[in-house]
Amino acid sequence: MNGDMHGRGTAGASWPLSAAELAATRRPVDSARLLPPRVFHDPQIFDFELRNWFGRTWLCVAREEEVADPGSYILASVGDESVIVARDRSGRLNAFSNVCSHRGSTLLDPAADGTAGHLVRFQCPYHAWTYELDGSLRRAPHTERLLDFDRADNGLMPVALDTWAGFVFLNLDPGAGGLSGHLADLPAAIADYPIGSLRRARRIEYEVGANWKVIGENYSECYHCPGVHPQLNRLSPYDRGRNLEADGPWAGGWMELVDDADTMSVDGHAHGRPPLAGIGPDNLRRVYYVVLWPNLLLSLHPDYVMTHQVWPLDAERSRVVCEWLFEPETMARADFEPSDAIDFWDLTNRQDWAVCERQQVGTRSRAYRAGRYSLMEDMVHAFDLMIADGYAADGSRTRFRPRHDKWPARERRKAVRQSG
Repeated sequence: MNGDMHGRGTAGASWPLSAAELAATRRPVDSARLLPPRVFHDPQIFDFELRNWFGRTWLCVAREEEVADPGSYILASVGDESVIVARDRSGRLNAFSNVCSHRGSTLLDPAADGTAGHLVRFQCPYHAWTYELDGSLRRAPHTERLLDFDRADNGLMPVALDTWAGFVFLNLDPGAGGLSGHLADLPAAIADYPIGSLRRARRIEYEVGANWKVIGENYSECYHCPGVHPQLNRLSPYDRGRNLEADGPWAGGWMELVDDADTMSVDGHAHGRPPLAGIGPDNLRRVYYVVLWPNLLLSLHPDYVMTHQVWPLDAERSRVVCEWLFEPETMARADFEPSDAIDFWDLTNRQDWAVCERQQVGTRSRAYRAGRYSLMEDMVHAFDLMIADGYAADGSRTRFRPRHDKWPARERRKAVRQSG
């Protein structure tokens, strides 16, 4: 992972782990060790991540449909910063720090104003400085006779914003490179899926008592699926699938559905929902799971897309926003009912959060030292390599070579003999 993918570290920054600690993780998966356990607990490491990653990387905060109309806005928490995303009268999306240019008061308070709504313009509740939806200063009482005061120089502080596939991304780094460079070859890898035209049917937020990286690691493997997710493993066995090769800050692959399953749902059926337009025959039997650095998880199903945004609250807790996206034509049908998919994944999510919280507790023990990856956890290793490269901040990317067979047949037969 190169420096641009993680953002640039602050000059003179103190890096949180030594080269020797990181070297064990940056080896090939069959000789590597997992990340040192303190990366899941140390407040100083957490602060480093907020400052150098969440403060300098493109982060998905919303779907465009949430701010579709002029005057609509959302209030996003990005790392430890509050950002307003609003659509102005011309139809343009803008993002600004939620800070008045006068004395620094916040303009919007989630407790009082909510995290979404509609406004004609922004007015500071302290001294009534007023801003247009494009961030320009409209009115600043009693500044008319100030020397060298220009309203054009006193607008809201902009935040870099871009969109892809219907997602809204922000970057707090004023010198950030473009979003397309961050995405690299991910759009091409999943180009068959019409994600940009999908609409949200449901959103569920969770608070999880685990570090955000624990959740990312858990999402990246199905080694735990037979014991933790029997419902999921029945529809998509944990050892059937392939991994994808990535040239950018993402990792993923696909898992294969069993013959009598249409999708991931309570009973494995789509209940009349047609496949997503244009995905092709091969993808009718697959579910893709992709991690986009650092915290967007994409799950691409034959008939819908599920997303997770994983937001760090502190070193020990995370907020996870899960959304289910469907085609508008499917949602308009009289018989549209997404609860079979939502209930399935809500159960699966909660099963995941439970084991993530167990890992969070266990890695705090003095008895634990970084373990070894199994060969079913190469995508965990891919995710951890992005983390290790980010800690190292040495400008190099540790090359990841995916194992295309989730579990080689020889090992699979051995496991069957042992379990029998």
